[in-house]
Parts: sequence; C-alpha cells; structure tokens
Amino acid sequence: MRTLVFLLCIFGAVGALYAQSSREGLRIDSAGYFEKRGLNIFVFNDRYGLFGDEKASGVEIIHHGVRTATNGDVRLSPTPMQWDSIPQVLRKEVDKEANSIETFLSYPHYHFNYSIRVQAQDSGVLISVHLDKPLPAELAGHAGFNLEFLPAAYFHKLYLMDQASGIFPLYPSGEMRRDSDLHRFEPLPLASGRSITLAPEDPLQKVSIRSLKGDLALYDGRNQAQNGWFVVRGLIPTGDTGEVVGWFLHAHTLPGWTRKPMIAYSQLGYHPAQKKTAILELDRNDHPLAGATLLRISEDGAAVRAFEGPVTRWGSYLRYNYFLFDFSAVRQDGLYMIEYGGQRTSPFRIARDVYDKAWFPTLDDYFPVAMDHVYVKEAYRVWHGASHLDDALQAPPDHVHFDLYAQGPSTDDRFHAFEHIPGLNVGGWFDAGDFDIRTQTQYAVILSMVDSWERFGLTRDETSVDEKARFVQLHTPDGAPDILQQIEHGILQLMAQQRSVGYAINGIVEAHLSQYTHLGDASTKTDNLIYDPKLGPLASDGFSSGKFDDRWAFTSRSSALNYGSAAAFAAAARALRHYNDTLADQCLAAARRIWADEHSHAPYTFRHGNTTGGPLDEEELKAAVELLITTGDTVYKDRVWQLVPDIEQKFSAEAIWAVKALPFMGEAYRDTLERLTRRYKAQVDRVRSSNPFGVPMATGGWAGDGAIIRYSITNYYLHEAFPGIIDKESVFCGLNYIFGCHPGSNISFASAVGLRSKEVAYGNNRADFTFIAGGVVPGELILHPDFPENKEDWPFLWGENEYVIDVGASYIFLVNAVHKLLEK
Repeated sequence: MRTLVFLLCIFGAVGALYAQSSREGLRIDSAGYFEKRGLNIFVFNDRYGLFGDEKASGVEIIHHGVRTATNGDVRLSPTPMQWDSIPQVLRKEVDKEANSIETFLSYPHYHFNYSIRVQAQDSGVLISVHLDKPLPAELAGHAGFNLEFLPAAYFHKLYLMDQASGIFPLYPSGEMRRDSDLHRFEPLPLASGRSITLAPEDPLQKVSIRSLKGDLALYDGRNQAQNGWFVVRGLIPTGDTGEVVGWFLHAHTLPGWTRKPMIAYSQLGYHPAQKKTAILELDRNDHPLAGATLLRISEDGAAVRAFEGPVTRWGSYLRYNYFLFDFSAVRQDGLYMIEYGGQRTSPFRIARDVYDKAWFPTLDDYFPVAMDHVYVKEAYRVWHGASHLDDALQAPPDHVHFDLYAQGPSTDDRFHAFEHIPGLNVGGWFDAGDFDIRTQTQYAVILSMVDSWERFGLTRDETSVDEKARFVQLHTPDGAPDILQQIEHGILQLMAQQRSVGYAINGIVEAHLSQYTHLGDASTKTDNLIYDPKLGPLASDGFSSGKFDDRWAFTSRSSALNYGSAAAFAAAARALRHYNDTLADQCLAAARRIWADEHSHAPYTFRHGNTTGGPLDEEELKAAVELLITTGDTVYKDRVWQLVPDIEQKFSAEAIWAVKALPFMGEAYRDTLERLTRRYKAQVDRVRSSNPFGVPMATGGWAGDGAIIRYSITNYYLHEAFPGIIDKESVFCGLNYIFGCHPGSNISFASAVGLRSKEVAYGNNRADFTFIAGGVVPGELILHPDFPENKEDWPFLWGENEYVIDVGASYIFLVNAVHKLLEK
C-alpha cells in the first residue's frame, strides 16, 4: 500500500511538473523572438526572398529544436505556390513590455494594408490580423491567414478538427476544384472546424489552434506542387475592420526539455597526420562534462578505449554553447567512435587513404547526370534522355524572366524575337536543381576542372562519353580521362555560343513556368523539335513543330561573361591538348579573338540578377591570367600588372588568379602578393575566431558551403605560395565542415560521401526524396537571428539542399588539395 501511495505521489509530481511546464509563458528574449524551453516563435525574422515564397518568413514555430511551421501571414490562396503574390513588409514593432510583436504589411497592387500581431498569453500566443479598411472586393474569398506546417514533421501522425479525426496523408490524395478567379485548380480542405490539434498523440509535435473568429480549414498544398506544405487557414471576412482574424495557438512542450548534444566530426574520417577536433554543440540548458573518449573498434566488434581527453569550452555561437575535443594525438589507422555522456557517434576511419576516393562520386555520378543534350544511362537505369535538342529560341527584348534572367532593350544579335538560334543544342550541364544552362556557372566549372587536371593529374576513367551519338554511360570506362571529357562537354556549349551568336550569352532557360517546375526526365520537357510558327500548335513535320515549348536564349551582351568564357577557352586549350587537338586550337583562337574584341570597344555592362557574370575587372583578370599561362605573351602580363590595384582592393576574391600568375610576373609582383597575403592573414584569423568551425558562415538566404569551399581553395593557393603566412589548417577546415563539422547536425553535405551523408536533396530528383551521388548541397542555412537548419527529411528548401555544378567542381579540387597537402 505504501508503494502504491509513493508511486501515486511520484506520478502526481510528474504530472504537476508537466502541467507547470506547459503553463510557463513565452517571453520575448534578447534576440527578439518568443522563447520558452522547447519552443521558439519567430515573427518575420526573415523576409521573403528573390523567388517569393522561400518558406522562411512570417510567423514560424521552432518546436523542440525543429522548425515545423512557417509563413504565418495573409496570403491570397489556400495553398500558395512559389511565384504567387507575396506582401511587402513595411515595418515591425517589438514591445517587450507588452510581450507582443506586430508587423505591418501591404499588397500594393491591391492597395491592401494590414498588420499581424503576435502576443504571448498564458501558455501560448494570440495571433491576430488587423485591418484599418475593409478587405478589397477582389480579394473577398481569397485573402486569409495561413500557417504552413512541414509535411515531413507530421507524416505518420494524426489530427483532430473539432471532434473529427484524420491522418495526415503521406502522399497527397485530397480533392481539387477549379478556381475560376485564379485560373487554376485549388485543393479542397481536408477538414474544417473551429479548432484543430496537430499530432495529439505526439508530445514533441503537438500543436493546438483555436479560432476566436470564424472557421479553420486544413489543406494539403502538395496536390498542386510537390513542395507544398500542410496549411491551416482562416478566411478574412468581407466588410470588417479591426481584428478580423484571431487565433490562440499552443505548442505543447516537454518539461525540462534539453536538446541532445550534437557531436560534429568528419563523417569521412581523418588522415593520421591532420589535426582532429570534434566540436560539441550543447543546448543552453545543458551542462558540459569534463571529458570525452575516443573508442577504437576491434576486429571482434568491441569498442576499446583508445584516448581520453578534456572537453574545452570554445564559447557561445548562434543559440548553442560549443566545446572542443581534440584527439589529434591518435594517429593509428583504424575505425573509431567518439563517446560523450553515454552518446556514441557513428564509426569513422583514421587512414592515410581517407581522401583518395572522396571525389569519385562527384566526377563519376553527379556530373554525368548533370550533362545536357545527351542520353545518360547507369546500368539498368536511364537518368534522362537526350534533352533540349530544340535549343533555342531568341528571347524577346525587354523581357524579365522569373529566374533572374532578363533580355535588354534589343536582342544584341542578328536574331529576331522567337527566332531559332541554330547550333546551341550541344554540351553544357544543368546548372542546379533545375535545367537551365547558366553561362557564368559553365565556365566556372571548366576553370575549376582544368585546375584539378593540371595540379593533381586526375586520370580516372569510369564513364563513357560519345558526343556524336549523344550517349553517356556511367561505370563504363572508355579509355579517356573523365575530367577531360567533362571539360570538353562544357567547352562545346561555350563554343556553340560564340559560333551561333558571336559572343557569350547569359544562358538558356525554360520560358514557361509550367516547364520550369518540371521534375523528371529532362528529355520530356520539350518535344525536342524546333519550333516553327507556321505550323499549328499540334502539328509537326518530323523535324519541327508548332509547339511553343523550346527554351529561350537570353543574349544581352555582357563583357564580363565574354571575359569569363575567354578564360575558360584559354585554360581548356591547355587541358585538351593531345586529347582533342582540333578543339584545343579552336579554344585558344576563341580566347584570343574575344580578348582583342573586348579591348576594341567600351565594355558591355548589361547586368541582371546573377546571370551576367561577376565584376568586370575580376572576369578580365581571369582571362588575362589564363591567356598568360597558355601563351606567355607580354600583352597579358602587362594587363595583369595594370589590374594589380584592383587585386589589392579585392584580394580575397581575386587571390587565386593573382597567385596563378606568379611564375610569369617577377619578384616585384611576388613582393606585392606577399604583402597582400600578410594583410589577408588577419582576415583568416578573424574568421577562425568568429565561430568554432573556423570558416566564413553565410547568413543570407543561401547557405554557405560554396563560399566555404572557395575560401579554403583560396587559402590553399596562398599556402602553396606563402606557406609561412597561411597554414594548412585554413585549408582543412573547409573540408571538415563539408564532411560534418558544422552546426545543427553532423551529416556530410556531399551525397554518398562519408558514412552518413545527404540522402534527401534538391536535384531534379527531389520529388522522389532521393539524392544524386557526389552532389554537394548549400548546407546549414542560418535563419535569423540564430537558428541553423538543414533538413534531411524535406528536399524542397533550395537554400539548404540544392546541388549546384560549380560547387561540385570546386569540391573535387578541394578534396585533392587536402590530400596533396597531407601526403607531402
């Protein structure tokens, strides 16, 4: 009996503690958002981005360390798609005394202004929408307050709407209706009522919403777009002013919840000679232990203590406290795990050959899959057919595209709007998770691959490429180095632009949004027949068709793009020598011609988005250096000297090219670079001390892996030139970061590289929740002010998960650079 009473007392105490924890109110913390243990509520900490809806704005919920809801805002559709109208944020007012945050917004096109107020109350928040004037008539029945919930967080979970229950669908299966006003189909609600509880059975994800005005409706946004989320919505009534929508939201929290320590380490492993430091990421409420242990896995599977060491405090960064565990003293080859506080990492290797094969998937798999205008086969699988054989139509003047392309006031060439430009249907790679050919990225890949070829001699041959037959087969050697075949493939596209148009164009991209959002086989985006306006929309003569589905070429002249292409031609002329001598000769001739032409007139300075090249002087420096290396001509040497003042101003951006010119420039130039490198060393020191990972962290809408790899490669070049100034660790840190030494998680950001790597990523495969081996994703996105995120269960966040070809090429270089430094 006493035991029963004791147990009842214990259960009662635990229940009281849980109830007390649930009742604890949210407060606006020093970072400017609502916080309680296990819960944060952001209110417009980030704004809508370049592409409209980026799922990182409005009212957002971070629930037990996971961002599960976003985009709490007034929208004009139940399940808005990426390019639907978004409001402008006018201002935000934070009132800590009243414990409220109010944001003022506008849809200028509709002359519609409103505010959203979030105020902590009891154990939750009141969310309300306020209007000074009634809703415009054209928005009646369309404007409502939406809060979007991450589908992956609620898969395999239930919901309650009033007294009715349902299962969150794993695959979209709801009903649709035609919305005549929006001229599209919209989903019907999965359920409606006055209150909803999401995941009532799961204390980690349970969220309750009660409407104080009007009904709620639950929608599945994936019916019309695979990247849609579950949406809870309340319509704004017509004719009302003041508070027109009112919700009480309560997110349940576990009492005393503390995030489990995250042990950041390299999923690939370590070379015996390199520094080895694991980084412990601890919740603010966690208390660090004194030390950690390195365990060695023996042949019989036993974990034997190999090293014990202290855990030293680094400090606070973002929302976590960081501690370091240095086990550099361990140099014996073997399999190891790190143990801290009863938690063990996955195994990793310490071995001399640890980096030997880390770049193989990127060259063997990722780049062949990204090849445009060819058929790509892997064993039984066809990645895609020969695509975009109808390239390309001339983009019309004064046209702004939805993906950062634009055509200026004229075509700048001999072609008229929508006229077919012959010869562009060769070579090139899909730029990223979509299917465009972005010239700036194409020549960046070529330049990086030439550097890898020349510095590291990468003769690996695992892929067959037949350009004439437009056929590529993975895991099938054909006697030619794969990296040369990739360089050739990129050059074929750049050369086609010069032959067909006369200069480097901005790029080639789908004209219509319905094509741009295509997921699946690239060869099915168009009919692969050249558009002929004389034929009917469904007519074809077998060679051309009346279907207006061809990609558009954006051709506004840009001297920056032309210089960047000249640099690639000059570099490729060296790499392709003795492999394809005819093409090598053509490359050098094209580089010389572009240089002479660009110096015969004022530069073309058309700029738009990120498709018209880098800064003009940077692109010219690349061309001058590559032509100097290829030819040794003094005209290029003289131009490098003339660009030294620009190198001084932007040394971190131009250091690679400046160093590459060193063998041709003399002692005075070397002295100048040494002085600039010493100055740059202070920047490296600042970066190293700014965060526990020792790399430059990005804080914008695109995560920073690409910039981190470029930073590490810059340090490699400077270390090779001036080893007494720039050390090896400033090179190693970038690759460690990619392989798992980063905030948020310890996953490798290179798919299929390391024991645990990105397996759900934003390639053109993203609808299948899969990966392309060797692709490198952007990585940890820092949501303002302090939340690092990289979702492994949801591929559609491009700022975190989108593969990009130039990052893949630079990753190949960095792996080989690190390997070379460690083998010295």
